[in-house]
Amino acid sequence: MVPPPSPVFPFGWGLSYSTFKYEHLRLSSESIDTEGQVKVSVDVTNISKIRGDEVVQLYIRDEVSSVTRPVKELRGFRRISLDPGETRTVELSLGSSELSFLDREMHRVVEPGPFKIMVGGNSDDLIDTTLNVVAKQP
Repeated sequence: MVPPPSPVFPFGWGLSYSTFKYEHLRLSSESIDTEGQVKVSVDVTNISKIRGDEVVQLYIRDEVSSVTRPVKELRGFRRISLDPGETRTVELSLGSSELSFLDREMHRVVEPGPFKIMVGGNSDDLIDTTLNVVAKQP
């Protein structure tokens, strides 16, 4: 059986000569309404013996949607420089502008439901958690 075609390198791969470790992905809230905002935090450690730069990438996946959406959508990034052994907490924000999409009528909407939040140094090597988006209460 022939494996499905895939890129030789994932998006964001090879941007540094250093190696970085991602851990302790957390959200400021596990649930927000459709107009809410959440802070995404992750600890990034340079586990190399040299100073290095890393581009921390934030992706989302809408687990249940009325229209087909991409498996991974890049919704934020931050470039950081770390000394050997240094750990830094990186914060990125997610709100309605990052979670929204165009529905069948071409209106920009945020639909309630679970979103997978993924963070890493490239589009394949990611850690994830779940954000629940609930309908806004009147």
